[in-house]
Formats: sequence, structure tokens, C-alpha cells
Amino acid sequence: MEAADLIGATGGCLCGAVRYRLSAKPSDAGYCHCRMCQQTAGGPVMAFATVPLSDFVVTDGEPQRRRSSAFGERWFCGDCGSPLAMRVDHQPQTIDFTVGSLDEPGMVSPTFHIWTRSRLPWFQIHDDLPRHATFRPQTSGLPTGSERWAEGASASS
Repeated sequence: MEAADLIGATGGCLCGAVRYRLSAKPSDAGYCHCRMCQQTAGGPVMAFATVPLSDFVVTDGEPQRRRSSAFGERWFCGDCGSPLAMRVDHQPQTIDFTVGSLDEPGMVSPTFHIWTRSRLPWFQIHDDLPRHATFRPQTSGLPTGSERWAEGASASS
């Protein structure tokens, strides 16, 4: 698939109450193995990709938002609970959307793994993508000591 085909990609929640359109090509697609993503997804990993915040256009409904940690909020459908996106304080101009919520999730291929130190022992990774125990070293905007953020602590911890 051509990169230009990703502009205008659509997605939404399981029940269809919340729909969105991407006005930019996604970047920084990756797998996250942190405990918060595991608990949000109800599975061993969650795949995200990034677009500028202004290019994640909600076209139907309104996602619910919940401060899920000391550094960000998660967006989800208030009706069916589908996880849709995450906003992080250290990157206020972007949004990370869940690849699985795309109508055609095969259009976006993850290129790295983060938080592998939280990987479930029975979940084997069978690819050659770069793996990072916590955040990627080149992650912009992270303050010192930020590794503790995704250790599973909620916003109320």
C-alpha cells in the first residue's frame, strides 16, 4: 500500500458510536507491552501509531477521555469501551491511535516494540523489530525519571 493511501484512512470503535478519519499519514507505529496497555487492551500488547493531533478528526460521536497515568489520557468509546487513542503530556501536538481501531488495520505495520520489560513471559515475539525495555531512547519530550510512568501506576497512584 502506498503511503499516500493512508491519508484519509478511517476507523472507530466496535459499536460504531465513535468514528474518526486521519488527515495525515501515520508515523511511529509500534507495539507497547506496558502494564497499562495490557490492562486497557485486555491482552498482552497494544499497537499504536501517531498523527498530529489536528489530523485525528473525530467524525461521529465523542470519545470519552480518562487520565490514565501521571503523563497521559486515554480516549475510548463510552458505549462499548473500545480503546481508540492516547495523548501524552510530553508530546502535546500529537495523538497515538490504536492501530486495531482502523477500518483496515493492515495498512499500518509496527516498526518497534517498547516496554518489553513488562512483556508477559508466555507472549513470544517472533519478529526482528527493535526492542526497548522502556521508552525508545529518541522519544521526544520525556523528562528525567519518566521510566516509572508506564510501570502500571494509574493516575490515582
